[in-house]
Amino acid sequence: MDGNGRWASVRGLPRLAGHRAGTDNIRVVLEACVEVGVRYLTIYAFSTENWRRPRAEIRGLFSLMAEVIERETPDLHRNGVRVNHLGWTDNLPDNLIAAIRSAIRLTRRNRRITLNVAFNYGGRADIVRAVRGLALSGSDLSALTETRLGQRLATGRQPDPDLVIRTAGEMRLSNFLIWQAAYAEYYSTPVFWPDFGRAELIEALRAYAQRTRKFGRVADAI
Repeated sequence: MDGNGRWASVRGLPRLAGHRAGTDNIRVVLEACVEVGVRYLTIYAFSTENWRRPRAEIRGLFSLMAEVIERETPDLHRNGVRVNHLGWTDNLPDNLIAAIRSAIRLTRRNRRITLNVAFNYGGRADIVRAVRGLALSGSDLSALTETRLGQRLATGRQPDPDLVIRTAGEMRLSNFLIWQAAYAEYYSTPVFWPDFGRAELIEALRAYAQRTRKFGRVADAI
């Protein structure tokens, strides 16, 4: 969800105002995803590398995220949204951990759409932790398969993403689902995340629909 800070800067607002506008926009995109039949939506809210940001901004992000989760979860639950956390609670404040766990517990049986919130998440760390967990469980790593490893990642048995959307003109994966997104289609837009609404999502999906997904095969053989 890139461009929150830049969105705020061009309006003469503090960066946290941009992050607030960005969190408010999640509902818009989520509703549009439900409308068109998307079953899994993953938002990258805070990466393992974002700990390098100024401490005041990090504290503000944590407070904002806890506030949003507590405010939005009841309505998400009523609308059949399953909330899932990708990442780890290491070093997160207790109130944010409690909000995350409460949202997961309340919505765990919902099936309309799964909203993955990648918070304190990093793709490389995801792979390392999965392998470490297998080793600690006594698994024979010499017989490790891609399927087995994939099941131990933060996304578990969820399908791999079909489309990765990057806002604010960014052109890199930034450690986002780097195992799972190996064959995802990539779409970049100059629109800042707070302004990325239904129309922009539909445009991204239209672009995706024009792609030929070959997965290493010859197009004519598909």
